[in-house]
Amino acid sequence: MHVYVYPLIVIGIIVWFYPFIPAHQKTAPAAVVNRSSRWGILLQFLAFTCLWQGRFWTRPSPIWRVLICIVLFTLACVLSWSSSRALSGQLRADAALGSDHRLVRSGPYSLVRNPIYLSMLLVMSAIAVIVTPLPLFLLALALFVVGTEIRVRAEEKLLASRFNEEFTAYKRSTPAYIPFLR
Repeated sequence: MHVYVYPLIVIGIIVWFYPFIPAHQKTAPAAVVNRSSRWGILLQFLAFTCLWQGRFWTRPSPIWRVLICIVLFTLACVLSWSSSRALSGQLRADAALGSDHRLVRSGPYSLVRNPIYLSMLLVMSAIAVIVTPLPLFLLALALFVVGTEIRVRAEEKLLASRFNEEFTAYKRSTPAYIPFLR
């Protein structure tokens, strides 16, 4: 593997993660929390650790893999920055609602209901295209999908309880993860 691949991955992760740093958030205390979403966080974390197993340092890194990695990281960063900006103070690690919580349907939330999870999938894919053998990526993908589903179900249950018909209409009109795919 070429030495420039490691800084590419590190820089991609840092740029993607930067808008989620709590110091940049002005989040009000949560009024309602669904802690079951933490199981989803654990599975997502395990998915990312699967990417680094095996003999990744010997994997070839042809230019086409590097270019795909750059494109995926770029898309992921655009989504993470625009999603965190659209949420403006509602971003939390747990599935939770603040007393002033509003249903966000602007920015990337007009294309998909869960753009942050889509951005996480893009980061995972960007790393995988460079360092992860296909069987490990498929395992990571399975863990990520299960973890994400746990989180999304917990979050959407809270949103449905708070926003009722408004959320139901949003859910009907906007795909969960992949834009333009119902």
